[in-house]
Amino acid sequence: MAAKKDKQKNHMRDIRVDKLVLNIGTGSESQPQENAKRLLTLITGRKPADSIAKRRNPTFKISKGNKIGAFVTIRGSAADELFKKLAGAVDNKVKESSLTNNTLNFGIKEYIDISGIKYDPKIGMLGMNVNVAFRRRGGARVAIKKRANGRIKASHKIIGPKELEEMLKEKYNIQVGAVQ
Repeated sequence: MAAKKDKQKNHMRDIRVDKLVLNIGTGSESQPQENAKRLLTLITGRKPADSIAKRRNPTFKISKGNKIGAFVTIRGSAADELFKKLAGAVDNKVKESSLTNNTLNFGIKEYIDISGIKYDPKIGMLGMNVNVAFRRRGGARVAIKKRANGRIKASHKIIGPKELEEMLKEKYNIQVGAVQ
């Protein structure tokens, strides 16, 4: 019998960035909304979409259908490069609680912390949420394709926080733990 392959050595189990979502919540349709869209375009070079309220919230004077923020989704190698740049804005450190299965979430308090981005007086000071989804290298198309699709085994699909933490240290030099 052939010896069992070690799961860590199988290149189809390599973890990579699936998508990166930048989100700025403004809470209104006026000028802050336009500033958020301008900032996201400046950072990513892509056209952002509007976040629309699904239900009303009278405490914050939000009614259903209002534009309350802007977001942009980046996929592929562009997401990988942007993730490295955004991780530098938080000094390559994230909280342990920001890691969940397959995802990493962190916030950037001021956009001027991002390397290569300068302060724009028209935009003002804005922060943003960064959501990064990870997946394994092989097998994703099996579940996505329309014709003759299949299922991905849970052990291959779900990337636990500990495994994700190891990958972040090794590949991106990001430290997970207490952040000041």
